[in-house]
Amino acid sequence: MNTAGPRALTPARTVATAARVLRQLRHDPRTIALLLLIPVLMITLLRYVFDGSPRTFDSIGASLLGIFPLITMFLVTSIATLRERTSGTLERLLAMPLGKGDLIAGYALAFGAVAVAQSLLATALSVWVLGLDVTGSPWLLLLVALLDALLGTALGLFVSAFAASEFQAVQFMPAVIFPQLLLCGLFTPRDQMAPALEWISNVLPMSYAVDGMNQVLLHTDITADFVRDILVVAGCALLVLCLGAATLRRRTA
Repeated sequence: MNTAGPRALTPARTVATAARVLRQLRHDPRTIALLLLIPVLMITLLRYVFDGSPRTFDSIGASLLGIFPLITMFLVTSIATLRERTSGTLERLLAMPLGKGDLIAGYALAFGAVAVAQSLLATALSVWVLGLDVTGSPWLLLLVALLDALLGTALGLFVSAFAASEFQAVQFMPAVIFPQLLLCGLFTPRDQMAPALEWISNVLPMSYAVDGMNQVLLHTDITADFVRDILVVAGCALLVLCLGAATLRRRTA
């Protein structure tokens, strides 16, 4: 049994962990396709669903540009991390002189690198190919999309601790993602919801992700609300990563 106490975060071990995860992803083309192509395909599909109403695409497309990366990163990260747990890889890693913080930070770094590529592709396609009309800078749109993807990564790492199989990991999606999707303001303004639902939406990070996208959509300059939104999303991602490190444990004694 590994009885060593918590070890300080070590950059070299964190980078080595991230490199190992990226090597595994490189040999899994289906996962790479899911991460990089599905958000692009969904945004493209949405554009032509609203082909006769470009303004509708502008209003909904910006929000979904943040939501799609969050969902795909949540799915892939939760399943990939659970696979590490059930295969015994995590067991062996925790028996080594490797801190929990190194593991979580390494996973976050690896999937964060994928999130950068995913967000770049989706944002570039939306703005410069599909004609998404945003008032603010596309780079701010990219920033919010990236933070959303990192939040999805953090949530995936966290919920993997509570699943015993890949099927159970997928089952967390209705509990973790769907309520946020319904209450984030995508379908109706949050201030028009029932008071109890509006209050709940105010504590869900996806609400601030959608708000941040809408700020870029409507304003040329960085607003105080935009700063608040990105700080909330980033803070939630960091908090969930810390919770993920706290729940990281060996399966056997």
